[in-house]
Amino acid sequence: MLTDSQRAIVKSTVPLLESGGEALTTHFYKILLAEHPEVRPFFNQANQASGDQPRALANGVLMYARHIDKLEALGGLVSQIINKHVSLQIEPAHYPIVGGCLLRAIREVLGADIATDEVIAAWGAAYGQLANILIGAEEKIYAANAAAPGGWRGARAFRVARKVPESAEITSFYLEPQDGGVLADFLPGQYLGLRLVVGGEEIRRNYSLSAAPNGRSYRISVKREAGGLASNHLHDTLHEGGLLDVFPPAGEFVLADSDKPLVLISGGVGITPTLAMLDAALQGGRSVHFIHFARNRAVHAFRDAIDARQAKHAQLKRFYIYDEHAEETGKPHAVGRLSTEQLAQCFPESRDVDAYFLGPKPFMSYIKKQLTGIGVPAAQTRYEFFGPAGALD
Repeated sequence: MLTDSQRAIVKSTVPLLESGGEALTTHFYKILLAEHPEVRPFFNQANQASGDQPRALANGVLMYARHIDKLEALGGLVSQIINKHVSLQIEPAHYPIVGGCLLRAIREVLGADIATDEVIAAWGAAYGQLANILIGAEEKIYAANAAAPGGWRGARAFRVARKVPESAEITSFYLEPQDGGVLADFLPGQYLGLRLVVGGEEIRRNYSLSAAPNGRSYRISVKREAGGLASNHLHDTLHEGGLLDVFPPAGEFVLADSDKPLVLISGGVGITPTLAMLDAALQGGRSVHFIHFARNRAVHAFRDAIDARQAKHAQLKRFYIYDEHAEETGKPHAVGRLSTEQLAQCFPESRDVDAYFLGPKPFMSYIKKQLTGIGVPAAQTRYEFFGPAGALD
C-alpha cells in the first residue's frame, strides 16, 4: 500500500520528470522491447521511432506523479489508457514486466544518488497502486464484453466478407464472425483491436468502426500509410475470404447523448469514427454540421455516402474543404486553410454546440485553436488521437 511518505517522495520527483521524463521513458522502452519480446506486439514501432510513444508515456507518468494524492484529477486519461489496453488485450501478467523495466529505467537514468532505494520503493508502490486500478477496471470491461449479447473475450476469428476501395488511400473491410454468430453492438466512435501476423511477427493495431452496428458485421476503413506495416499488409495481403483475429470494440471517444446541434470535424482518415456518429445522430433527428478536410478529391473517402445522407436528411449540412482542387467536377466548398471567419460560416448560428474533431495532430491543433476563436465552449469540444496522446497547445 502506498504510504503518505511515499506519495510525498513521488511528488518530489515531478521536477525531474518535467525536465527529463522523455529520456527516462525512451530508456524504459529500449529495455522493455529488447528484453521482453512477448510485449512487442502491443507497440507500434513507428510511434517509437517518431518519439510519440515515449512522449505520451512521459506525460502520463508526469500527470500521475503530480496527482498521486488526488487521482480523480487525472480526468479522462485513465479511461483512455484502460480502453487502449482492452482493445489490445493487455493482461495482468504484463504489468510486472512493465513495472520492473520502469523502476530499472528510473534507477539507470536518474542515477543511484537520486534514485535511492527509498525513491525506488516509493515508485514501486505507486506503480503497484496504478496497476491494481487498471487491472481491476480492465477486468470489468473484459467480463462485460464476454457477457454482452454477441460479445466475446479475447480473440475471435473474423472473415473478410467484402473489401471496398473508398478513395485512393482508404479501403473498407467488412468483417463477419467465422462462427456465424451475432455481433455485439458498439458505441459510435469506438474501435476494434486486430491481431495480425506480418512477416512472421505478431502485431496488434486499433481501427475505428466506420459504420453503424447491425448485429451481423463490422466495418473498418484503413488508410494505407507510407511504410505502415499493418496498413500495407491489410491493403495488399488480406483479401476477401481471408481471416483475422479481432478483439471486442473499445474506446471512450463516443457520441454522448445531447440535444445540442452536433458538429463533426474530420481531417483525412479521421472521418472514419465520425461516420457512425453521424448515422446515430441522424436517426435521433439531431441537427448535424459535417465538416471534412482532405488534400484533394482523389483521397476524399465517403463523399458520395455523405451526399446521399444529406439528400435524405434536411437537418444535415455538409462542408468539404480541400488543400488543392483543379478539376471542374467534385468541387469542394472551399480550397486552402480556412480563416476563423470562414470556419464560423460552416457552423450553426449558435455556438452552443457539441463539437467532435479528429485527424492528424497538426490539423487538430489548428481546429482546437479555431474553435476557441469562434467561441465554442471548451467543455463542449471533444477529440481523440489515433496514436499516442499528445498536447495540442
